[in-house]
Amino acid sequence: MEAPPVNSATDASPRHRQLEDTLDRIGVTGAHKQIGAMVLLGVFFDALEQNAVGLVGPVLQESWGTTAAELGFLNTITFTAAALGRLTTGIIGDKMGRRAMLTVNLLLFSLGALICAFAPVYAVVAIGRFIVGFGLGGEIAIAVTMMSEFFAARHRGTAVGIINVTAGGLGNMLAPGFGVLVFTFASGPDRWRWLFGLLALPALLVLFYRRFVPETPRYLLSRGKVDEANQVLNRLASGKLRGELKDPEQYINAVESGEEVVPERNRLRDVFAGALRRRTLSLGVAVCMSYGAQISILSLMPTILVAQGHSITKSLVFTLVMQSGSLLGALIASTAARYVPRKLVLTITAGLGCAAAFSFGFLATNVPLILILGAAVNCCIITMNTTIWIFAPEQFPTRVRAFGTSIILALGSLAGGLTPIFAGAAFDAYGMAGMFTLLGILFAGLAVSVQFPPETFGKSMEDAADDADLAPLAPAGPTDDPTDSPEKSKQS
Repeated sequence: MEAPPVNSATDASPRHRQLEDTLDRIGVTGAHKQIGAMVLLGVFFDALEQNAVGLVGPVLQESWGTTAAELGFLNTITFTAAALGRLTTGIIGDKMGRRAMLTVNLLLFSLGALICAFAPVYAVVAIGRFIVGFGLGGEIAIAVTMMSEFFAARHRGTAVGIINVTAGGLGNMLAPGFGVLVFTFASGPDRWRWLFGLLALPALLVLFYRRFVPETPRYLLSRGKVDEANQVLNRLASGKLRGELKDPEQYINAVESGEEVVPERNRLRDVFAGALRRRTLSLGVAVCMSYGAQISILSLMPTILVAQGHSITKSLVFTLVMQSGSLLGALIASTAARYVPRKLVLTITAGLGCAAAFSFGFLATNVPLILILGAAVNCCIITMNTTIWIFAPEQFPTRVRAFGTSIILALGSLAGGLTPIFAGAAFDAYGMAGMFTLLGILFAGLAVSVQFPPETFGKSMEDAADDADLAPLAPAGPTDDPTDSPEKSKQS
C-alpha cells in the first residue's frame, strides 16, 4: 500500500523540527560567515548607491545645470523602483528560490550604476537610477529573508540585524566619505561618473563570489527537496561552501519508497488573509512610520541646519556626526535581538524616539545639543528599522516569507518617498518644532501598531509563523493555481 502524500507544510512538521534542531546543533560555522559576508558586502554597496544622488548632486548641477527638482526626481524614481523591486523579488523568491534573486538583484544594481556612469543625458541617468532602485530594493528584501532562514532561532535576530549594521549604519555613515575620496582623485565636470562607475565594479566582484551561496534549507524543504536540504545542511556543518563533502549525514529523514512529498501551496494572497493579514498590516504601518522618519531626517537635516545659520560644509559635517547614531542603533538592535523580545525593543525605542524628537524640535538651539539629540533620534530610528527587519520574516511561513517580507519593506520605501513631503511642509510652516513634532507622532503610531503581531522571540521560524489562528494549509497539486480560492481548492 502506498504511503499517502506528505504536505511539507503540515504532515511533514517532524522534518521541519529536524531542520530546526540541526541548525541549532550546527550553530554558526565558517560557511555561515562566508554566506553572511557575501550578502553583507552587496548590501553595503547598496547603501552607498542609495546615497549616490545626494553625493553627485552638486557636481551634476555644475556640469549639466540640473535643477533641484530634477535631482529630487532621481531620488523619487529610485525609491519607487525599490518598492517595485521588493515586491517583484518577493513573488519570484517564493516561487523560484532565494538564491536566484540574490544574484539577479545585484546584477541589476551593477547594470544601473554603469548606465548612470556612461549616461549622455539626464533622461538616461533617470533610467539608470530606476534600474538601480529596482535591484537595490530587491536586494534588501531577499537578503533579510535569506539571513533569517540560514540561522537557528538563537542566532537569527543578530544575523538579520547585522544587515542594517552594514547598510543603515556603516553604509549611510561612510557614504559622504566615499564621495569625498572619489572627488579628491577625480577632477573635471564629469567626475560624478567615476562615483557611479566605481560603485558598480565592487558589486560585480561580489556577484562573482555569490555563485557559491547555496539555496536556504528552509526553502528547499518547503518545496519537498529533502535531499538538497540535507546537502546544504552538510555544507553548513562542514564550514565550507566548496569542495567535496566527506561522510555526509542524513539530518532530515529521507523520502521513503512510495512516499510523495508535496510542495507547500504558494498562494501569495495569503499574506492578506486571516491572521497573516493582521501581521502584514500592523508591521506595514510600523515600517511606514520608521522609514518615513528616517528618510525625512536624511533628506531635510542639511536644509534645517543651513536655515539655522550654519554653512553648507558645516551642515554636512554635522549630519555625518549625527549619522553615527545610526551605527549605534543598528548595533543595539542586533545585540538586543539575542536577549530581548522584539515588541519590547520596538515599544521602548519608539518611546525614546518620541522624547528625542520632541527634545530636538524644542531644545536643540546650540551645536552640542544638535549633535547629541540628532544622533539620539537617528539611533532610535535605526534601532526600530533593524528590529522590524528582524521581526518581519518571522511572521510568515516559508511558502510566502519572501513575499510577505517584501510587502512590508516596499511599504517602507513608499513611505520614504512620501513622508519627507509632509515633513518639509511642516518645517516650512512651523519650523523645526513642527517637523519634529510630526516625527514624534510617527513614533507614537509605531508603538501602537507593533502591539498587534505575535511575539516571535526565541521561537523557531516555523513555530513563529504557525500560530493556532492560522488556517491549515492544503497541499499544492500539479495543476494548482495560486490564485484559486479555498472553496475552489476544496472542490477540486
